[in-house]
Amino acid sequence: MRGRHPRRASLESCSREEFRDGKQVRKTAALDTPSGLSPEAARDIPPALTALLADVFALYVKTKNFHWHMSGPHFRDYHLLLDEQATQIYEISDVIAERARKLGGTTLRSIGHIAKLQRLRDNEASFVTPRDMLSELRDDNKQLAAEMRQLHGLCDEHGDVATASLLEVWIDEAERRIWFLFEATRRAE
Repeated sequence: MRGRHPRRASLESCSREEFRDGKQVRKTAALDTPSGLSPEAARDIPPALTALLADVFALYVKTKNFHWHMSGPHFRDYHLLLDEQATQIYEISDVIAERARKLGGTTLRSIGHIAKLQRLRDNEASFVTPRDMLSELRDDNKQLAAEMRQLHGLCDEHGDVATASLLEVWIDEAERRIWFLFEATRRAE
């Protein structure tokens, strides 16, 4: 360590270079985080959380898109409903990402990364009827809840009770959004 600044030496020892096709891509810090879970859990759960996070961001953006472009006689009610739902969806994003990191994984790095991983479809139509907006969001929330249930099963297999308990809350929130969207799209009897 002679001639080196001690702080620089410690930083150098905890970073590694990534190479692709023989070229340096970037330097990254070693991101392995110790946890009480098995190496298999640390391998399987963080990527599943990251895929879920991509869908959460996709659903958030779609919900805000429909919130901004809402029209019609129920504008105020739907506008407020979608704003409330978007806020709820956005609030879980940081918890998902931090859970992936706690387990030793990495998470989303860019909008492009989200686009590669998301399973929910975007809607870039210039006009969507309010009923179609609500129906599409209802179906997307159903898909998100199903993905959360699948991830819950993976967590159960690996004994990850912390992630499983978070998912239980998020599934309940998604089911509430589904319920409200379903009721808003029912025709008067």
